[in-house]
Amino acid sequence: MKIDKNELDKIISRALKEDIGTGDITSTLIIPRNKTAKAFLLAKEEGVIVGLPVAKAVFEKLDKNIKWRKIINEGALVSIGTKIAEVEGHYRALLTGERTALNFLQRMSGIATITLKYVEQLHGLKTKILDTRKTMPGLRILDKYSVNKGTGTNHRIGLYDMIMIKDNHIKVAGSISKAVSYVKKKKYKKIKIEVETSTLEEVKEALNSGADIIMLDNMSIKMMKEAVKIIDGKAKVEASGGVEINSVRRIAETGVDYISVGALTHSVKALDIAMYFQ
Repeated sequence: MKIDKNELDKIISRALKEDIGTGDITSTLIIPRNKTAKAFLLAKEEGVIVGLPVAKAVFEKLDKNIKWRKIINEGALVSIGTKIAEVEGHYRALLTGERTALNFLQRMSGIATITLKYVEQLHGLKTKILDTRKTMPGLRILDKYSVNKGTGTNHRIGLYDMIMIKDNHIKVAGSISKAVSYVKKKKYKKIKIEVETSTLEEVKEALNSGADIIMLDNMSIKMMKEAVKIIDGKAKVEASGGVEINSVRRIAETGVDYISVGALTHSVKALDIAMYFQ
């Protein structure tokens, strides 16, 4: 997954405007205009480093002549105390952009790190870890990019790139079969249809209606095994709801193709990264 440059520019501009407002008063009053400095970014805990191009773009927005040197590659797993990048430029620009750059870098690295932990739990199995739409509003492109860099798989980006029939849609339509039928009449041939189910009867109905993906929502392990047998490879199967790091492998062992984990992005713990001036 790539980050659209125009969208990234908008995100960074909003973030800097939020933080700087009418100006960085402290740096302007204390730091001479032309004074330069050099700093480095340091990982203070083990994790997957993601967001280096974003941090670089933050500083470039404040000083177009900034010098940036990455020391590790984007998506690298690092240990505590690893230097990840160096930046050199106007002292004011570095101080003004420090918190915004770190906020992006820490959040994105935190998402990638927890994603990798979930993926590692499934070693040797076919099941893939999916993200969800439970992202920070306005930062979805960065959240999903981070999941991807943590070796997770992106689910739908928004409401426009997959048909997801959930309980409220089914309630209005009258049944799963009717909901799927309404969708199929519109002839969205290239867009997958996913149906949320919570019982085995709903699984059978979704399968018979021609759903491409069947979501097993908050089912027990026993019920998921039965659902996978019923589906028998005729549709892809996604498990969802209440997934935790200590339960994800047992869920995967039921034979599902995907497990969606909202916690990757809605409950992320930022990775501890600091910036030190030399």
